[in-house]
Amino acid sequence: MTEAPRVLVITMLDDDASGDAGEARRWATGLTRSIPVPGLPAHAPEVRLDDRGLALVTTGMGEAGIAASLSALIHGGLFDLTSTYLLIAGICGIDPAQGTVGTVVWTDFAVHGGLAHHIDAREIPADWPSGYVALGADRPGVLPGIRLTVGNEVFQLNADLVRAAYEITADTELADDTEARELRAGFPAAPANAAPAVRIGSSLSDNTFWAGALLNARARQWVNMFTEGRGTYCTTQMEDNGALLVLRRAADAGLLNFDRIAILRSGSNFDQPAPGGRPQDDFAEYRGWAVGAENAYRVGSRFADHILTHWDDWS
Repeated sequence: MTEAPRVLVITMLDDDASGDAGEARRWATGLTRSIPVPGLPAHAPEVRLDDRGLALVTTGMGEAGIAASLSALIHGGLFDLTSTYLLIAGICGIDPAQGTVGTVVWTDFAVHGGLAHHIDAREIPADWPSGYVALGADRPGVLPGIRLTVGNEVFQLNADLVRAAYEITADTELADDTEARELRAGFPAAPANAAPAVRIGSSLSDNTFWAGALLNARARQWVNMFTEGRGTYCTTQMEDNGALLVLRRAADAGLLNFDRIAILRSGSNFDQPAPGGRPQDDFAEYRGWAVGAENAYRVGSRFADHILTHWDDWS
């Protein structure tokens, strides 16, 4: 007998050593049943469920990890996802011009930042803004007439679902703490130094944990280019375009509904230091992860609960 969850929550991280930053732990309370799925990571080998129709899977970090886990889940024959809403909910880096630590962003466009030509910055022409060039192009900032396509360069999420998710959750009471406020204090202006909020924006996927104002400028340009000006770069993370490629292929095979996919990301760190700081310090800066994970849960669970409570309208 296959399970047919109404909402499947997809998290990447379980608890870290501090016990605070794990995305999955907050969702697991009340999930009293579990189904082992061959192919899930060893530290999270089961899908957990409750009797309302909520299910939770933890995939592991990175594009390959989430793709492997979702492929195992979708094609394992244990779940019927044809009517399921899929919610990717996790932490991210955030552009200080678009949000702050703890800000939650519903994704409208997911753009792959790593499918590119790349030249080390020490060797690029003097007039290039960065060493990143679209596949098939010969300089930054342009898309070639004949593109080398991989299939997951850019995805647009269902705009109606994105708007509905935002409207349901926009007034959610968000968590905050002293450490997050200390991270914001070095920035001179809002929204970076303001309280967290819920918004809509675009996300850049990249297996590289990058940092710095110059790479932020590249991310803004890259998202603008691949969305033809329709998207605004807000967040960066390691998984979403890998996940969406698996889900797109599964939808094309009739195994799920791509219009029922939502992604939210909550800022756990800025993608660059405050003025006067060093980009490399971002790699050891984890003080915002607990607030990021908590707010991803607060906003995501409110959306999931709304669907479950009003299933006759959402089915």
